[in-house]
Parts: sequence; structure tokens; C-alpha cells
Amino acid sequence: MRLRQDDQADHHAASTSPTRFNEAALLQARLWMRLLPSLGAMVFVCLADVFSGVDTYLASLMSVVPPLAALTLYPLELLAVSGLGMALLIGLSRYDGLNKPDDIRLYYGTLIAYVALSAASVVIAHLRIVRTRHLVAVSTVAEAAQLALLRPPGPLVGDIRLAARYLSAADSAKIGGDLYGVLDTPFGVRAIIGDVRGKGLDAVHTAAVVLGAFREAAYDESDLVGVARRLEASVARHVPSGEFTTALLVGFREPDAVELLHCGHVPPLRISPDGSAELLEPPDPWVPLGLAHLADGAPTGWSVPFGHGDVLVLCTDGVVEARYQGQDVFYPLVARAPALVAGSGTDLDAAVARVYADLLRHAGGALRDDAALLLLARDTESGSNAEPSEDSSALD
Repeated sequence: MRLRQDDQADHHAASTSPTRFNEAALLQARLWMRLLPSLGAMVFVCLADVFSGVDTYLASLMSVVPPLAALTLYPLELLAVSGLGMALLIGLSRYDGLNKPDDIRLYYGTLIAYVALSAASVVIAHLRIVRTRHLVAVSTVAEAAQLALLRPPGPLVGDIRLAARYLSAADSAKIGGDLYGVLDTPFGVRAIIGDVRGKGLDAVHTAAVVLGAFREAAYDESDLVGVARRLEASVARHVPSGEFTTALLVGFREPDAVELLHCGHVPPLRISPDGSAELLEPPDPWVPLGLAHLADGAPTGWSVPFGHGDVLVLCTDGVVEARYQGQDVFYPLVARAPALVAGSGTDLDAAVARVYADLLRHAGGALRDDAALLLLARDTESGSNAEPSEDSSALD
């Protein structure tokens, strides 16, 4: 393959959205759990003031209670807690002798500051509740849209077992451009994994175009080259110029082999039962979907041996580009995955869970980009109770 231009557009940069605390879960927590921080602060201030003696004035530290309560409580609950804090502040001030004429200005200044902080904290708590409810609504609509467009993956499609994980970079709408799908077609089980440039609703639209075209072409085209051409035509027709999607097409037509077609995506990893692994680099890589006008020729597929017990690991660049706690050390999938996946047999879900957990540990518990993992293996379990699924696809 020869590019007509020297440079292609870079793949989308990693998102820098930090992991957000689950405020929706906090709002649904029991009252006593939400009261603990504020009550704990009041108890601490009271004990500190009493044990420090009347010559040390620590009652003013009670001013931390309203701002702390604003993080966990509803406005009316905050008012009640602030009232209790005010009563304790007055009691401690009298215990410390701050009601004497010489200290009266400090006493009243502390009270005024406490009241002002309480009023501001009520406003902050109200705004926090409104913002959280808005985020919950946006997230719910986004998840409903995804479920309406795509069906969740099943554990068995034809004679292929699969397990998948989507690793969210914690966008507020939980929508990204990573996609995968597995179909049982007249030409054998076929799969796709892809990564759309960009995020948000535009990325979801592009991913829906790619998956919709894949669902049609996979049943109609006898080879993966024909499927790739149909996908390219759909992207060129329905996606704005300049946008692209990296993709990897997989076909399980032969009993002891797997056919692959590479469109600018992360190469797959084949793991053998003995723990050996091989990164399946394409002999003739092709450009991402949407950029075919930049290249001469046509995409070509290739076949590699794939027997019973082998596991094919597919992923998006959010996995292999996950940095070690913010440093320039990427996740070593080729080195780490074999020990986590080999010997898993039919329990691919446990294997993908181990890789998922290891990836999060490497990244320090949070990812900077959406990432998808898909494990595929031939079904070796006879008399399985799993219900075969005709279509398994997902967009995350």
C-alpha cells in the first residue's frame, strides 16, 4: 500500500477528563452516612477545645462544618446541621470565656462569619444537587440511546466464545467512539473492533454508521475485503470528510485459522494455551475507514493459524496507550496479557476481568481515554448451557 500524501491525520488525542466522584451514589446514600463527616468534625472541634483548656480558643474551628456539610447534604439538612454547629460554637465560646467584654468583638465576629459560611454553603449545596441531577439525566439519556442503537454482547456467538470490557474515561455522558461487534453469518462468525476519531455524539453517530454497515455487509459479502469496501463506502457517504475510524475485521471461516483485515487499528494478540503470545502485525496494513482516498490499491486480508484453546485479544488504543500513573510508560499488553489469559478455557469473562484490573492498576486507577477489550476463542465446551447469540455488538 502506498499513500498519496506523506502525512495522515493523527489519531485523536487522549482525553484528559479526570475520574469524577460518583455524586449520584452519594445523594442516594443513607442520611447517617452523609452526616458522618459533619458530625465527626463537630465532635473533633469540641474535644479539641475542651481538652486544650479555657485559655485556648478553638471554637472558631467549628466554621469548617457548613462547607463540609455542603459536600454531602441537601440544603435543609445542611441548615439543621449548621444550627447544631452554631449551638456548639456558642457553648464552647462561653466555656472559653469569650462572652467577657474584652473578647466580645472576637465572639460576634466568629458568629457572623459562621452565619455567612452557612448561607454560602446552602447555595453551594443547592447548586451541587442541581448539577448532579443534570449529569444523571444526561448519563441516563446517553445510556438509553446506546441501548436503543445496539444490543449488549452475549457470551457465545455461533461457535465463538467472547468476553468484552469497556473502560470509560469518565465522560459525563459516558459516550465514546469505541465499538465492537460479533455476528454469526453464512460465512462464519465475523467480528469488528474499531475506534472513532473524536468523542461525544458525533463519534456515536460515526460508530453507528460503521456498525450498521458491518451488520449488513457481513451477511452479504463472501470475504472481508468486500466487507471493508462496504464499510468505507458507508463512512464516505454518511460521515463528514476528514473524520475516520480505525478498525480490525476478523473472520472465523476456517476451522483452524482466523482471517484478519487491518484498517489502521491496533494489531490483535494471539495467545496460545501454553502462554506463548504473538502480536499479529498485518503484512499489508490499510488506512483507517474514511481515508481510502489517500491510498492506492485496495485492502487485503491475511490468515493465521487459530486452533482450539487459542485466544484472540482485540483492543482499542486506549488500552495500549494507557500510561503508567501519568508517566511515559505505556501498558505492556503483549508482556502482561499472556499470563492473565492463558489457560482460561471457556471462562473468558474471568480472563478479561483480570486484564481489566491489571490495566487499571497500571494506569493508577483511572484512564485518560476510552478503551475497549474483546477476547475471542473457539467454543470447546460440549453441552454448554449458554444460549447462542446471533448478534453481539456494542458501542461505548
